[in-house]
Amino acid sequence: MSDAILDDPGFPAARERFWTAALTDVRYRENRTAVAERDGELIGVAMSGPPLDAAAMWARHLYVLYVVSAAHGTGAGQALLDAVIDAGESAALWVADPNPRAQAFYRKHGFIADGTVQVEDGVREIRMVRWVQSPSPMP
Repeated sequence: MSDAILDDPGFPAARERFWTAALTDVRYRENRTAVAERDGELIGVAMSGPPLDAAAMWARHLYVLYVVSAAHGTGAGQALLDAVIDAGESAALWVADPNPRAQAFYRKHGFIADGTVQVEDGVREIRMVRWVQSPSPMP
């Protein structure tokens, strides 16, 4: 996100409203949320839920996955991803572009860019999808 968005004085209150709804509103009961801590400090958060697009061909949408930069490379990101999306579920996400570190992380975990682009709040994002193959039936 741009500094302009993060520096907006209303940003903390808007995020508080977002998380209050995401964690308490019955509309989001199918969401999965996880946090990562180190030495009692929050270092990451993730949230997935059903796709908003009824025509989506994937089971889950990764809406949030953030890890503080000091914890990059520690496995916290993978643990958060695994906590909110099962290995056997297909999933999609939007990631800022350019954001080579995040895009490489998602590619490492089976996500590929599908060519869909959007601009939201002045941030260009690409959609990445992870398709999960069903095991072949035994003969």
